[in-house]
Amino acid sequence: MGVEAISSRMRILHVVTAFPRQTDDPIAPWLVDLLVRLRARGHEVDVLASAYRGLGDQSHEGIRVYRFRYFLARWERLTHEETAPDRMRRSPLYAIMPLFFLLGGMRRARALARARRYDVVHVHWPMPMVLLGWAARRAHPMPMVTTFYGIELRWVQSRLPFLKWLVRWAARSSAQAVAISSYTARELRRFADVPVEVIPYTAELPPPSTGRSARAGERSILFVGRLIERKGVAHLIRALGTLRRQTPARLVVIGDGPERMRLEQVARETGVAEHIDFRGRVSDEALRGAYADADVFVLPSVLDARQDTEGLGVVLLEAMNYSVPVIASDIGGITDIVQHDRTGLLVPPGDEAALANALSRVLTDGALARTLGSAGRQRLHDAFSWDRIVGQWEAVYARVVRQRVNGTTTLSG
Repeated sequence: MGVEAISSRMRILHVVTAFPRQTDDPIAPWLVDLLVRLRARGHEVDVLASAYRGLGDQSHEGIRVYRFRYFLARWERLTHEETAPDRMRRSPLYAIMPLFFLLGGMRRARALARARRYDVVHVHWPMPMVLLGWAARRAHPMPMVTTFYGIELRWVQSRLPFLKWLVRWAARSSAQAVAISSYTARELRRFADVPVEVIPYTAELPPPSTGRSARAGERSILFVGRLIERKGVAHLIRALGTLRRQTPARLVVIGDGPERMRLEQVARETGVAEHIDFRGRVSDEALRGAYADADVFVLPSVLDARQDTEGLGVVLLEAMNYSVPVIASDIGGITDIVQHDRTGLLVPPGDEAALANALSRVLTDGALARTLGSAGRQRLHDAFSWDRIVGQWEAVYARVVRQRVNGTTTLSG
């Protein structure tokens, strides 16, 4: 097959740790969006993911999902419910399971590559899924692309330093290493001095079916995300306490997680519990309504005990889609999205006084809020549109396939 034929319509295998099990499964919706769009452009897109309690091959949004078995069905819970390192830390059984996980995954990757003869294998979360990509390439020579999300790099730096060699090998054996933000790209280059392309992911929510609801008095502050330490919601709650001394405001928290009970206690201790609405997980329609009703969106991320922080901050893009002004911490991949005093406001992570001051600025200065909201929406469409991102991925795939055909791509390791 010639280069042009391969490049125009490619067969791509995406290797992932976890993938939605049913229609309403919240796992990696942005990845599903990307694959659906690649498929709409004429590419054949398959997914290789781990099984969950014996779950077999299936179709999701028109995408073929091949699942590899790795243990007895009742214990196949290393992924999907929480991160594998968290699961492994609490159970001796799950501590030894990665060996079976990798063997099962490599066996299925090899069989799929031989049968389907892909043009490209795209490995997400290369720690340790790059081994599945390697197995697929050995069965059928093809270029490998890897996407690093950042969290795996920080885990290796802080808790798994003996795996630094695997990060280096993954980066160096890739036809193209990709990071979701310039922050993650810098982290990856600390392991291996290789060319790293930055391709983010994004979110574009449609407008709600109902208009903005009327409110009397209180302004609406919105947070959306999993309630975990690195999201920094405790700092936002305390900043609300400071803010309310001068500006009536209410905080809406959408999302759930292990920190919820502690955050509710922080709200009581701060004296703002009656001004915070913990809504948990909500429907897509309710989420759209919350964005439409918000006066400001806040992502107060911090560096957590595991040295993890925000790899990108896609919820900021969701808010920008509604022209909602955003405030976020000056940390991680957030700075790829928020340009201080242009498309939003940045504050030092964990600085509750600075966060309260930024909230006061936006909530009391209507002109500033409108300017930031408008600029944020423009930023979304200029740099984070799906058309742009899908085009970047098509260019990467075409380039690495062309390099292989021309004999410039080698199989490392």
